[in-house]
Amino acid sequence: MKRNRKSGRNVDGILLLDKPPGYSSNQALQQVKRLFNARKAGHAGSLDPLATGLLLVCFGYATKVTNYLLEAEKEYLTTCRLGIKTDTADAEGQVIEERPLAELTRERVEAVLAGFRGEIEQVPPMYSALKHKGKRLYELARSGIEVERQPRKLTIHRLELVEMRADELVLDIRCSKGTYVRTLVEDIGEELGCGAHVAALRRLGVGPYVNPDLWNMESLEERAEQGVAALEECLLPIDTALADWPALELNHDLTYYARSGHPVMVPGAPSSGPVRLYDDQRAFIGMGRILDDGRVAPKQLISNR
Repeated sequence: MKRNRKSGRNVDGILLLDKPPGYSSNQALQQVKRLFNARKAGHAGSLDPLATGLLLVCFGYATKVTNYLLEAEKEYLTTCRLGIKTDTADAEGQVIEERPLAELTRERVEAVLAGFRGEIEQVPPMYSALKHKGKRLYELARSGIEVERQPRKLTIHRLELVEMRADELVLDIRCSKGTYVRTLVEDIGEELGCGAHVAALRRLGVGPYVNPDLWNMESLEERAEQGVAALEECLLPIDTALADWPALELNHDLTYYARSGHPVMVPGAPSSGPVRLYDDQRAFIGMGRILDDGRVAPKQLISNR
């Protein structure tokens, strides 16, 4: 029995999308995929519907780097509303508790924030996509079911107070993968004694993409009217996702063996870790890793269309 081939055209590259509020990450992905008429696309890290900012959309062969981007550090700017807790820990949830606001000083807030910098443990929220016995936690939460969640270790690399208002804090955050900003804000609110939830959240960076220029939906729709070439000008090369990795250029023979799946000895290669691989024309051909014997083993290669 023949399988139906996916419709659409081959598109390769990475789009830095400014996700609008009210969209799930998948809704934003599907709309962009339709605009590009792309056969294959995925995103590298979900944003809540409330959130805006950087959503990485990977087309075609760029989906091979999605896992590396999921592992990358993230940067956010969030507004915390003090004195009110919600069941989702953000403004989309139902209010479950209100507390009077004691007069907070900047010194008190800074002292609390200091306790959340570095390596911490965080209990994932019930309203999350994590699974328990095959079901998403948010599905259980919507049914009124709460299950025990184990705390997870993560790292808050930066947590800075940008602005302090009567009932709000604006925080600049850089954190490791798996961090729930909603939970971080809720925990900070508990330490302050007043409770808190996320009123606004914007992702500013992922891995090597720090405060980049983003494409919004309106700009992409205008480009789509101009044609395919105008749209594809919005895409970044696949290897920009791996900009922090050492780059190795292979000669013609080494490229042949690497593309055949064989480890190769490359002069000047680092002693360990992942590497970006290029052919003698400086075309990106994929990812590799240094073996214990010093050879470079191809791991995920990018084929020529």
